[in-house]
Amino acid sequence: MDNKFGPKTFFSFILATSFIFLFFLQTHSFASSSSPLKPLQYNLKELVKQAAVGVIAPPGFGSSPYRIDPNGHLHVVPGTGSITFNFRTGDTAYYLAGDHVEPAVTLYNLGTSGSRSSAESYGLNTLACIGNKVKVITGEAQGSWGYVIGKHGGAEHVMVDFPDPSVLEKLVIGDKMQIYTYGLGMKLTNIKDVAVMNTSPTLMAALTQAGLGITPEGKLKIPVALIIPAKIMGSGLGRDHVYRGDYDIQLFDEETVRRYHLDRLRFGDLVAIMDADNTYGRIYRQGAISVGVIVHSRSYVAGHGPGVTTLFTSATGKIEPVIDEKANLAYLLGFKKLGEN
Repeated sequence: MDNKFGPKTFFSFILATSFIFLFFLQTHSFASSSSPLKPLQYNLKELVKQAAVGVIAPPGFGSSPYRIDPNGHLHVVPGTGSITFNFRTGDTAYYLAGDHVEPAVTLYNLGTSGSRSSAESYGLNTLACIGNKVKVITGEAQGSWGYVIGKHGGAEHVMVDFPDPSVLEKLVIGDKMQIYTYGLGMKLTNIKDVAVMNTSPTLMAALTQAGLGITPEGKLKIPVALIIPAKIMGSGLGRDHVYRGDYDIQLFDEETVRRYHLDRLRFGDLVAIMDADNTYGRIYRQGAISVGVIVHSRSYVAGHGPGVTTLFTSATGKIEPVIDEKANLAYLLGFKKLGEN
């Protein structure tokens, strides 16, 4: 037997070693990508459940019906408030003849002072969390159950939708609803550098079933319908907190709309805003990521657009958004079943 380590033997050794190394990399990579997510934990037992009451708000206009767009064109279209029968959770927030339209049902509470800045109004808008259960307590639809689907800053409105669409036909402006508020004070306990707000335990459970969890790298993996650059965020900046209201996605640059598929935005979509830190207000911060839900429609007015109520934020980028067209409250809360259009 020839024991010499010749060129052919050396080449065979290198080739075999390379195959083994590549096989190791592939199997290691597969194992990492398929590693199970760790369930997100939070202080569920500490959360306080309280009642808050809202009344179906009438539609409203200013002294002038016109809305002026950045090109100087005038528009007279429906806006905030009311019962919106034909644009609900899961429907387009882009293709509609409206401005700041709120899907399904709009609630407010003017309080004893009759003001949107009353303590009662702020109480409703601060306590309500996305996914909270809502019960109609007056009128023909009394006893019907729905969910909170959005919060609109400035107007100080809370939006509600119902799994049974026939409920909307029974409602009238002025009907009262009780929201079983539950979620304010939520803190994540097994992940660092990620804050949660405006999120109910009901939504948290639905998101977990849809793929929410902590990766082996310590990031919060979350399904989203679209990814948005922070550079186009507008109205709503300048606040020192995000526990009420929303901020708007500007849609005035056509190339940006095409690049990020913003014409696909729907009411109830979860979206990730890149380079946006919402921890103590809404700011631009490179590497930060915030995730929120679309709560009202596009707008013709400069600086405005579809509104986003914040759900999660990380100043250090500890969020990993994953595109999923079903990342919408219509599916998460049961307004639509998977497979339905």
